[in-house]
Amino acid sequence: MTQTVTINVNGQVRALHLTPQASLLHVLRNDFELNGAKYGCGLGECGACTVLVDQTPARSCVIPALGVQGRTITTLEGLSLLNAQADPLHPVQRAFIDAQATQCGYCLNGMIMMTVALLLKNAQPSRQEILDTLSGNLCRCGAHVEILKAVELSIQYTMDLQSAKPKADVVNASSAPLSPTLKLGGSS
Repeated sequence: MTQTVTINVNGQVRALHLTPQASLLHVLRNDFELNGAKYGCGLGECGACTVLVDQTPARSCVIPALGVQGRTITTLEGLSLLNAQADPLHPVQRAFIDAQATQCGYCLNGMIMMTVALLLKNAQPSRQEILDTLSGNLCRCGAHVEILKAVELSIQYTMDLQSAKPKADVVNASSAPLSPTLKLGGSS
């Protein structure tokens, strides 16, 4: 038996007929044809399937697709939507390329998505916070040193981007803020 669910992925909203057993990963790869999130362990342990659900990292292989209705899903392919600059890549993606932080690339999706989530929560994390954030993501190739360099470069790229944004002139002190504060939290 299928149920109809409306899913918002990278700003694209679709109504899909899904079985209760369909995982978010399955829907992303098969229905949305997005292959950034990988099937690694199928248990939510390795991080290869990480996506952002309402800007919070989540393991898409263990999330029922029916459970994400009304939530915003961002995949590796959609990170440019979080990026208001001319570069089609998010600063974290750019940093991982510049730092050559990959070998086989299988873990890359999870490493990048976890880094984006960390920087949304804390623009200048400590090395220990970086290590703690990435500790649940497996890299079997041993590219850990390069990955850490990429995260540190991501911090710099993000700070550079923030400092390059023009400051808005205050026209009316009672007007609403120009950009809402991003908050992470809630269930994933």
